[in-house]
Amino acid sequence: MKTVLVSLVIGLVAGCTAALCGVGGGLIMVPAFKYLLGLDQKQAIATSLAIIIPTAILTTAKYAKAGGLIDWRIVGCTVVGACLAAWFAADWMRAMSSPSLTKGFAVLLVVSGVLMLWAEAK
Repeated sequence: MKTVLVSLVIGLVAGCTAALCGVGGGLIMVPAFKYLLGLDQKQAIATSLAIIIPTAILTTAKYAKAGGLIDWRIVGCTVVGACLAAWFAADWMRAMSSPSLTKGFAVLLVVSGVLMLWAEAK
């Protein structure tokens, strides 16, 4: 029962973050699955990606209905590159160790955060 409740709370936080910021899966769910639910880093990543699918479909439909919020030209071009990269990166992820993935994820979050803060300060 505890796992169900913790998973629900993780989902609520991730869904809200995804809708407000465009992120949520990796940012919220991967660390929460790893540290609160005890999943291995690889399981946390794969589980997070499976959850992103329905979340992305729902929020995309809602934003599309609002009109003008989605630039479909960018979607069309970006989705091709993202899908190709994700297909090959999934094999790369499976070959990497969980500690390496965790460290890489942490570095990505820190660098992204610093760049965002620096850009906003200008």
